Amino acid sequence: MTRSLNAILIFVSLIVSTYSLFAKESLETKPDTTLNIDQVVVTATRTNVNRNNVPLTISIINREQIEQSSESALLPVLSQQVPGLFVTQRGVTGFGVSEGSAGTINIRGVGQGNKVLMMFDGQPQFAGIFGHHLPDAYVASDIERVEVVRGPASLIYGSNAMGGVVNIITREQKENQATLNARIMYGSFNTQKYMINSGYRKGRWSTFFSINHDRTDGHRNESEASMKEIMKNLFPNADQTYVTATNSHFHITNGFGKVAYKISDNLNATANISLAGFNSTNPGMVNNPIFDNTIDVLRGTASIAIENRAEKVNGALRFFYNFGNHDINDGYQPQDGETPLNYKFRSHDHNYGLQAYESFSLLPRNTFTAGVDYKNWGGRAWNAFYAGGSSDIIDKTVNEAAGYIIMQQGIGNRVNLNAGVRLENNSTFGLQWVPQAGATYTPFKGNSIKASFSKGFRSPNLRELYMFAPANPNLKPESMLNYEVSLGQSFMGGQIFAEVTGFLINAENMISVSTATGKPLNINTGKFTNRGIEAEITVNVVKDFTFNANYSYLYLGKPIIAAPKNQLFVSATYKPGRFSLNVNLQNIGDLYTLVGDKTTPDQIESYTLLNAKASYKFGNETRGFTLFVKGENLTNRKYSINYGFPMPGVVIFAGIDIPLILKKY
Repeated sequence: MTRSLNAILIFVSLIVSTYSLFAKESLETKPDTTLNIDQVVVTATRTNVNRNNVPLTISIINREQIEQSSESALLPVLSQQVPGLFVTQRGVTGFGVSEGSAGTINIRGVGQGNKVLMMFDGQPQFAGIFGHHLPDAYVASDIERVEVVRGPASLIYGSNAMGGVVNIITREQKENQATLNARIMYGSFNTQKYMINSGYRKGRWSTFFSINHDRTDGHRNESEASMKEIMKNLFPNADQTYVTATNSHFHITNGFGKVAYKISDNLNATANISLAGFNSTNPGMVNNPIFDNTIDVLRGTASIAIENRAEKVNGALRFFYNFGNHDINDGYQPQDGETPLNYKFRSHDHNYGLQAYESFSLLPRNTFTAGVDYKNWGGRAWNAFYAGGSSDIIDKTVNEAAGYIIMQQGIGNRVNLNAGVRLENNSTFGLQWVPQAGATYTPFKGNSIKASFSKGFRSPNLRELYMFAPANPNLKPESMLNYEVSLGQSFMGGQIFAEVTGFLINAENMISVSTATGKPLNINTGKFTNRGIEAEITVNVVKDFTFNANYSYLYLGKPIIAAPKNQLFVSATYKPGRFSLNVNLQNIGDLYTLVGDKTTPDQIESYTLLNAKASYKFGNETRGFTLFVKGENLTNRKYSINYGFPMPGVVIFAGIDIPLILKKY
């Protein structure tokens, strides 16, 4: 650990030295390309770069698309807008944790077991003990845009970025004014959603704060009498003594705050904090109910950063800290002879670290990015007995330190080369090399051809290493190689854009549960090969009308849960004046919800969902409001994404948006 910190301090001093050489060359002479979010990305290289010059496949979901959905949670929006990305859901607000939880993100069939990394402004977000991301903490109102790397990003971000990266870029006040925005929604199953946020910018200061609260009775509510009847029919020999009512209620409150200060023309400081507290009840599978499975969770993240940006250098130094407190009653199943538990599962986990990186240009059309990062993750879990006392399950911490370098070189006006390598040292697993290389070619205006090779890896989490029956402390990291080629083309001055991508994935050392000496054991034996095609198109030719669609085909070398073979999303938006209408359709084909065995058959779902939203705006820019109504699953399709957890039928919401400009400076 001491060596890692020394290396970081040396790197920081190099940043300061390099910056002092170039800081006089300000960006004021150039337009702020970060405003053009359809072209400029930061996730793939840590620095602002034109999307067409990056060999990796990247999807961008902008603020307008997020607002159009009226979703309070982010992940359902990604599941529609990003080809090849699929999110598991239980329906009507909330993803939950523990048994039957949803919110798993798969990209190209890779994601189960925390293989896709979620990030806030480039900082990793995952639970320190179980390693999974935190789906209920990602609130749409706090987000400016989302950049999704569809494929390995371990070169920059290390473990957990094996299948891809979802980088949530948070909002900040851009205009010199004070704003206040509010939203109230009410809908099916007594679902209520409240949001208020405020932005301020004047001189060198800017702030953004928001609070969200969602609550619902849930779409699965059974009285004690009806549950006794259900249990009697499903399990006639089960003890009815402990059968009670079940429901899928969910309450959550999210708070977010961000403060930014412009130190100079080339230096900016930012700090933010996000908190999410939620509680819910899990009724279990309809054919295998759970009683008293309650969840009470507090998650939080905070960070502080100093960013420099000049003509030939830009970079940042960031500190981040994530934490979680979980209080869970795992419940009981009378049909299996179980009785109410006399304890609760408790855990405290953390994930904190430092990131430092700098990009500099020494030659024409050349950029080097060098960086180091350090992470410390882990925590304590125990069973707390109602009668007093506790029983420890785990109390461990893992350290990671890494350095990486990326080179981008333009050749003429048409070719860009990109290559890099990462060396990471894990206190449990030792050294890991991660190479990446690619190229882009622009034969003519509006066209881009990309090809890349990248390696991804994932270190086992503490649950797999040390917790519960299959635990194995001798596990090694999983790894995969990704090869992809894409072709993008814009027409009519950018009013039409289309892209198609083909990929091949080879994975090995995958962790799977086997039987050794009559007991389950996690071992590194799994392999798979996935390949597929992704396509997307956006059309904005006719005034007030926008059309976009994406499609992905995935061939699985072996069946994988939550990785559909076919995904199609089609959306049309018509906005004549104050009125707006959006109609969209999502088709999912050949989705494994259960991979069976010799005694249990596979369970495969295919379904099509029709959704719509209509709104009308009253008033003007500074004083006004918008009324809207939206419907989901309008054809009342019966389907499940998580096996045994039926999704709701028709869901209707109505609401009001109130955006106010309080003062302009």
